[in-house]
Amino acid sequence: MCFPRCHTAQETPLLLPSEAVPVMAPRCPFSPRLLPMLLLLCLPLPLTRAHRFSAPNTTFNHLALEPGRGTLFVGAVNRLFQLSPELRLEAVAVTGPVFDSPDCVPFRDPADCPQARLTDNTNQLLLVSPQTGELVACGQARQGVCEKRCLEDVAQVFLNGSQGQVYHSQQVGPLGSAISPDLLVDSSGSHLYVLTAQQVDRVPVAACPQFPDCTSCLQAQDPLCGWCVLQGRCTRKGQCGRAAQANQWLWSYEDSHCPHVQSLLPAHRPRQEQGQVTLSVPRLPTLAMDEYFHCAFGDYDSLAHVEGPHVSCVTPPQDQLPLNPPGTDHITLPLALMFEDVAVAATNFSFYDCSAVQALAVAAPCRACVGSLWRCHWCPQSSRCVYGEHCPEGEGTVYSTQEVGPGGARAALCAFPLAELDGSMEHARRLCYTAGGRGPGGVEEAAVEYGVTSRCVALPADSPESYPCGDEHTPSPIAGRQPLVAEPVLQLRQPISAVASLQADGHTIAFLGDTQGQLHKVFLNGSQGQVYHSQQVGPLGSAISPDLLVDSSGSHLYVLTAQQVDRVPVAACPQFPDCTSCLQAQDPLCGWCVLQGRCTRKGQCGRAAQANQWLWSYEDSHCPHVQSLLPAHRPRQEQGQVTLSVPRLPTLAMDEYFHCAFGDYDSLAHVEGPHVSCVTPPQDQLPLNPPGTDHITLPLALMFEDVAVAATNFSFYDCSAVQALAVAAPCRACVGSLWRCHWCPQSSRCVYGEHCPEGEGTVYSTQEVDVQVRGPGACPQVEGLAGPLLVPVGWESRLALRVRNLQHFGSPPASYYCWLELPGELRRLPASLEEMAGDVGLVYCQAQQFRPSKAQQEIPVPIYVTRGKGQRLDNAHTLYVTLYDCAVGHPDCSHCQAANGSLGCVWCSHGQPTCRYGPLCPPGAVELLCPTPSIDTIEPLTGPPEGGLALTIWGSDLGRDFAEVQDAVKVAGRPCNPEPSLYRTSARIVCVTSPAPNGTTGPIQVAIKNRPPGISTQHFTYQDPILLSLSPRWGPQAGGTPLTIHGQHLQTGGNISAFVGGQPCPIREPVCPEAIVCHTMSQASPGEAVVRVVFGHAQRTLLGSPFRYTANPQLVEAEPSVSFRGGGRLIRVRGTGLDVVRQPLLSVWLEAAADMRAAGAQPQDPTPRRSCGAPAAAPRACIPLEGGLLQCSTVCSVNSSSLLLCHSPAVPDGARPQRVFFTLDNVHVDFASANGGQDFVYQPNPRLAPLSRKEPTRPYRLKPGNVLDVEGQGLNLGISKEEVRVRIGNGECLVKTLTLTHLYCEPPSRAPQPANGSSTLLQFVVQMGNVHLALGPVLYETEPTLSAFPVEAQVGLGMGAAVLIAAVILLTLMYRHKSKQALRDYQKVLVQLENLEIGVGDQCRKEFTDLMTEMTDLSSDLEASGIPFLDYHTYAERVFFPGHGGCPLQPSLEGPGEEGRRAPVHQGLTQLSNLLNSKLFLLTLIHTLEEQPSFSQRDRCHVASLLSLALHGKLEYLTDIVRTLLSDLAAHYVCKNPKLMLRRTETMVEKLLTNWLSICLYAFLREVAGEPLYMLLRAIQYQVDKGPVDAVTGKAKRTLNDSRLLREDVEFRPLTLMVLVGPRATGAAGSSAAQHVPARVLDTDTITQVKEKVLDQVYKGTPFSQRPSVHALDLEWRSGLAGHLTLSDEDLTSVTQKHWKRLNTLQHYKVPDGATVRLIPQLHNGGAVSQSLAQNCPLGENIPMLEDGEEGGVHLWHLVKATEEPEGAKARRSSLRERERERARAKAIPEIYLTRLLSMKGTLQKFVDDTFQAILSVNRPVPIAIKYLFDFLDELAEKHGIEDPETLHIWKTNSLLLRFWVNALKNPQLIFDVRVSDNVDAVLAVIAQTFIDSCTVSEHKVGRDSPVNKLLYAREIPRYKQMVERYYSDIRQSCPASYQEMNSALAELSGNYTSAPHCLEALQELYKHIHRYYDQIISALEEDPVGQKMQLACRLQQVAALVENKVTDL
Repeated sequence: MCFPRCHTAQETPLLLPSEAVPVMAPRCPFSPRLLPMLLLLCLPLPLTRAHRFSAPNTTFNHLALEPGRGTLFVGAVNRLFQLSPELRLEAVAVTGPVFDSPDCVPFRDPADCPQARLTDNTNQLLLVSPQTGELVACGQARQGVCEKRCLEDVAQVFLNGSQGQVYHSQQVGPLGSAISPDLLVDSSGSHLYVLTAQQVDRVPVAACPQFPDCTSCLQAQDPLCGWCVLQGRCTRKGQCGRAAQANQWLWSYEDSHCPHVQSLLPAHRPRQEQGQVTLSVPRLPTLAMDEYFHCAFGDYDSLAHVEGPHVSCVTPPQDQLPLNPPGTDHITLPLALMFEDVAVAATNFSFYDCSAVQALAVAAPCRACVGSLWRCHWCPQSSRCVYGEHCPEGEGTVYSTQEVGPGGARAALCAFPLAELDGSMEHARRLCYTAGGRGPGGVEEAAVEYGVTSRCVALPADSPESYPCGDEHTPSPIAGRQPLVAEPVLQLRQPISAVASLQADGHTIAFLGDTQGQLHKVFLNGSQGQVYHSQQVGPLGSAISPDLLVDSSGSHLYVLTAQQVDRVPVAACPQFPDCTSCLQAQDPLCGWCVLQGRCTRKGQCGRAAQANQWLWSYEDSHCPHVQSLLPAHRPRQEQGQVTLSVPRLPTLAMDEYFHCAFGDYDSLAHVEGPHVSCVTPPQDQLPLNPPGTDHITLPLALMFEDVAVAATNFSFYDCSAVQALAVAAPCRACVGSLWRCHWCPQSSRCVYGEHCPEGEGTVYSTQEVDVQVRGPGACPQVEGLAGPLLVPVGWESRLALRVRNLQHFGSPPASYYCWLELPGELRRLPASLEEMAGDVGLVYCQAQQFRPSKAQQEIPVPIYVTRGKGQRLDNAHTLYVTLYDCAVGHPDCSHCQAANGSLGCVWCSHGQPTCRYGPLCPPGAVELLCPTPSIDTIEPLTGPPEGGLALTIWGSDLGRDFAEVQDAVKVAGRPCNPEPSLYRTSARIVCVTSPAPNGTTGPIQVAIKNRPPGISTQHFTYQDPILLSLSPRWGPQAGGTPLTIHGQHLQTGGNISAFVGGQPCPIREPVCPEAIVCHTMSQASPGEAVVRVVFGHAQRTLLGSPFRYTANPQLVEAEPSVSFRGGGRLIRVRGTGLDVVRQPLLSVWLEAAADMRAAGAQPQDPTPRRSCGAPAAAPRACIPLEGGLLQCSTVCSVNSSSLLLCHSPAVPDGARPQRVFFTLDNVHVDFASANGGQDFVYQPNPRLAPLSRKEPTRPYRLKPGNVLDVEGQGLNLGISKEEVRVRIGNGECLVKTLTLTHLYCEPPSRAPQPANGSSTLLQFVVQMGNVHLALGPVLYETEPTLSAFPVEAQVGLGMGAAVLIAAVILLTLMYRHKSKQALRDYQKVLVQLENLEIGVGDQCRKEFTDLMTEMTDLSSDLEASGIPFLDYHTYAERVFFPGHGGCPLQPSLEGPGEEGRRAPVHQGLTQLSNLLNSKLFLLTLIHTLEEQPSFSQRDRCHVASLLSLALHGKLEYLTDIVRTLLSDLAAHYVCKNPKLMLRRTETMVEKLLTNWLSICLYAFLREVAGEPLYMLLRAIQYQVDKGPVDAVTGKAKRTLNDSRLLREDVEFRPLTLMVLVGPRATGAAGSSAAQHVPARVLDTDTITQVKEKVLDQVYKGTPFSQRPSVHALDLEWRSGLAGHLTLSDEDLTSVTQKHWKRLNTLQHYKVPDGATVRLIPQLHNGGAVSQSLAQNCPLGENIPMLEDGEEGGVHLWHLVKATEEPEGAKARRSSLRERERERARAKAIPEIYLTRLLSMKGTLQKFVDDTFQAILSVNRPVPIAIKYLFDFLDELAEKHGIEDPETLHIWKTNSLLLRFWVNALKNPQLIFDVRVSDNVDAVLAVIAQTFIDSCTVSEHKVGRDSPVNKLLYAREIPRYKQMVERYYSDIRQSCPASYQEMNSALAELSGNYTSAPHCLEALQELYKHIHRYYDQIISALEEDPVGQKMQLACRLQQVAALVENKVTDL
């Protein structure tokens, strides 16, 4: 059948994990005509991941599970989804929205329910029936009607009720008046013109503004309208600035819900409490960085904080809330989420008052308080109703019913045994049968429910057994009145929305879903329940659906929420990596499998039944562990045994064993109960100790196979390493370590586990017990210094040290030494040991003077003692003496006297005065008093008269301490109070000045007791700073304005700060005496602010000139949005309030390359500082920022308050732009925000080739008047032609055209002057923004000038020369007369040829420049209207049935009485369609038809096209048929000549191949090749129209076809006519809305030619089929107010001479340039407006030119007269000689006319190249159909052993290039809705022939007899041949097209032609051919044995019986 179908099961959409980047949804494969009908079926399919399924903008309702396969079915709003067990989408069905009303029964005709509205269909029931393979789905719409759907494919409905949709109807014309077929849409696509007999109406195509709110906008279901969220209005998509961004423009066919507040948390608040409220707004649009939402609580605004769909706002304070309405306890305010002044979503929010609740309920205040809707509590003792808090301490509280806290639970889980439930039901049944439903006490305990008339009865006691409960009791349901009661197993604080349970491993698990989207797992252990795991499954706040399902294996749980389906494991044991986490999880289904070493379910642990093998958290709280180690560590030199204690060790089998792993060393374990013994590794198996440590710690694991049962750590120590690491105290370190190490004092060794050599004492480890000599205190050691600790430099000192425990060394005395570690030197001093008292003694070092090499104030010098030279005594602690030098750090007397008295430093005047150690200074040289204080500098030098300024004085001898200077300082004679915290001894005094009169000046004086005062050379001045004015006076409230405060004496004091209002104004530049520059901070709101400056403690205010904060500038538009990386392009920025910005910047953040970051400096301030008096420095072009970024900026100029002019910043090479933004003082605006969401793009810099390519340094010779053509790459990517500046010297070369690869400019007519004034050569320079490209020097060619040599001298010289060489010249001339004559002739020819070539080249350049300008304008027009491609239906009909017009398949008209035949004929054709699906039948039919002699070639093409149409919905099948037939065709030609295959269209398979390629390449035509082909067509049309065209002969001045060349010189003049048009192109005269449209014509054009050109201009952008006919309109010339003249080709004024009548032209009527004309309806049409569009079935043929027929013996002519030779003579002129003469005459084209062909060819060359490049380029992916076809041809060649590459080349050329592309080149009307004139067709024929010649493999040879058409492209054809060969080679080398990929592509294409009527008509036409050869086909089918089995002949006879009512043998 040929009906439309949407492939669901076969076309599985691409599904991605939800965490992946989203991809574009699959493209809808349907025709645009069916778009409204199929839109709902082609919505983007949802994205899924492995364990979650969600669908955007869809709400889920129900979940059902098929038990067998585990397939899931999800019922949703307007959708049904079929999912695999892993939640992968298998199928989807669309169930709504539908037109429906609850007041109507289900209907099909919308007229039956006028109140119907588009309604969402919410799924209400899903029921799986595995036995019948059906899914019952019931929705909310249509009174809950249910559907039965297929379980295998939910999209398949057993009873389908789909219908079309009319979304709007309105009365336009008078009631009963038919609307004309001439429905027109205006060029903008916004209005529709509707014509009735009485009126013309202008109806909006989409009346979006009439819908006031989002709901009405979406419910209108207008496919052109949608809700623009941030604009808050219903608009078309193009009117919504951010429509391309997500959630910004809502469309009714994708978005059924408007933005709304889904939930509020909390839902209300007490009015006394200000707090936060969170709104959940799904699908909230995203704002720019500087934009924000705000919440409006009535009139109160609050800034909103957005995180995903959640929006948080702060509620108003109590004083901002209105009072409660009288008699109420709350106030409800509208709450709106706002963007600027647009409400995005709205709801209501209530503020309650608990005290008002109490006041309103006088009778029962407590009950009203706690029972209200609010969270109010009651305090009984104080009788108060309070909110959100407890009553006073000691007072009880009655909590609100809303409270979930201590008052109780919100939900409970109860378990009812089924036996009790069954017993209760049986008890009720018995009572109803035997006791009338009453129990022993007479109370009713059972009854019949649901309003059934029957009642309980009193029957005999055995009645229940006689009448068991069954189906017959269903009408009388019995209900028990006694409830079942059970104690809660579990109580929860949140409401529960879903319950499911599972019996597994002997345990009962309950799964609870709550209303907040959390899933709780509950272990039912006896009568108690325990929540052991909770997890958030659905979105927060989204309730879990009651459809909580467990799969058949019991391993997974399916959880449904409104937004998603999740697959949750019942027990996630593997996620716990170790035993501890496994048991701590408390999952009753999980336990630790000890010998497997993993967390498993019990059934997965093989020995779980044995003791200690599977540990369960509810029985075993401890994992296997090493309880103790004996010993805990060992010396590494000793191998031994270690015992581990491991409680509850599992028992192994006889042949199994444990082993211990010490790191990588394994040791067999010996087990005795819980004790395990292992042998440690030998020393050589242990790793080395880590550097700096004395041990190695290895992991010790008790292993079973490769599983660690229990583990701990074990250490191996090394006592010798302990000694080596502790050089200063080896003995103390040895015996004090963690290990059992002992010290041998005499041998100085640290040993383990053994005693020292015999006769030597031992100091034992602290680990030993019951030993006296042990621990660090028993070691021989130096306890400390006995004196002195301070040693002066240069003074001889003797050191003494206390020692202990030296008796361990024995009796022989030994020498001792002191060692001092001086800087750069280790000094040894002999020492002596005094007699020891007990174990304590003294060691004295030899006296010594110390002078360190480097002078320092203090030097700590470490010291230690050795016994002998190598045996070091331990230092009990770090010992050092301090060397000090009085001369260091005490530069003056005050410093010296202030030093610590214990040092003994004095100021010594002996020699050079200095500070020395007292004994080193002679007695008389010690100075007790210091000299006069010295003042070096003071700062600042000025201060305010008020005083209070902190003055800093630097100098020397400024006192020993603060007490000396406390009252010693005066400034200009005024006291100055020093600050003690800032005083520095002798060097600095900081004091605070006292007040003084203005102008007071004087020095600073420091007077210290007993010393003369010190006076400064600098003077301090008291001056009064004055503020005078501000500049500027205003700035944006965001701040950042550089504010200059002008005044006098502003450089007063050192601590100056500025303030604007209450905000500080940071000063970032040096303060100058007359100006302070600061930068304003942001202000909350616009307004004025007073400027003040603080000088220390003095303040000055500028009251008369406040600073005014204005509103921040706003940017609304910025263009253009692209630039070269070199920058410099002018960007126009529009907005408001831009003149308040002082220094606007356009900046770009760049991610710099590594080398650029390395070369860059530290992050800098973009605004450089300046010094006083210096001009302001421009900002640095590029500065480095933090994070490795680079910021490049340019300064914008403020043109006006609404316009900024910026230049794009230059971007360094290697840097990647990250962000482009504007800096408007402190306002930062991204470029995308200012440009409607479009980012700024940087393109690579253009590249231009030098003018002289071969020798770039050689001047380019320029002939005046020529157009310069400069080649390059990427020329127009970042600039327009108007912005490019080209200079030749100091003159400008005007840019005419700029393309991607060419720049054409018109140089000055005369040579300009050089730019630099020095060089004589003119430099050619192209400037594109900041990009300057010098392309070499230019030399103007000038005519040779005569010599300036005097005439007399010339005459004399000539005569003398003549006399001398006269004889020689005569002889030479006589000898070489003939040769010179020949040479002159040859040179003359060369000059003529060169001039001809130069002329043609110049003409080509000028023509090409004009053409490119026209094509640029055309490209801008195409952006609005688009290329007029034919829709797919018309395209397929024209390709399938060429020459049959627009409607080759007209429905047959039914005769009288044939209405009843329609159904059987339809049924027969349907059976024929099914029969065609049999490959055997189809192949037999094709072969049988082709064998018939009377079956012509035209019949074969017609049948092939009918089959293509009939099988269009099954392209995979059609492709298989074509493959089979091509294989048969190849086998046929291989036996003959394989090169002839596919050369012509002689068989049905060749036409089938043509149609197949046309179907598969339609998308390629539209997306790739269509645009260059259309541009070529328009370029040809433009060039042809620029020259005269003879309307009678059809010959033109501008053409490529020599047979169409106008070979006469026709003088013509271009004119521009002003065409008067109104709302309709041919509207009535006098329309008030008329406007003038210019149209270019020639004065030699006939009136019909003028009308065609006028129509082309007026209907520019309108497809040709929608334009009025040129023959239905007249051209009216208007002159003045009343002058109207109708022009025509022939009238009474036509000129007739000698039987020749000339057609009228504009020249004939003397129409001037700029004349006003108008198209009017022809008078013979009755004066009505002839606006009829092309009919539904246009002929599709070009309108023929005027025939040169005779009318009463008169011949018509236009530009040239045709030959007067009669037709009879023409027919008789057929001899060979005459034909040769005619051909020679045609070739004898004069030279001037040949240049016309060359000029036309050169002008069009670029467009021809672009078209061929688009066809033969593989830069884009080659269509899969071409790759598939070429691979198949390669297979055929390989199959038949064809190795000749030429044959394969011919096959591919014949099958694709010549069969499809040549047809497209010659007949563009097959692709575009355009008019192709005969002249354009002739030019296309030449180009198509060139393409054919380029595809041949034979060498292209041309000679003098070659056609002119081939001579034109003789140069280009070899290049085109290389393109063809490269095209074939690249395709062959590309990846092969798989069968699956091709089938997928074909399945998508199958939906592109879905017209069912045409399909049936194709079958009807096909049957006519079958009817012609009916008997032969039947015979062929009956002869085939397979056909007999399939009864194909019988089935064809059935078709014939139905279609023809033919009686058959059936």
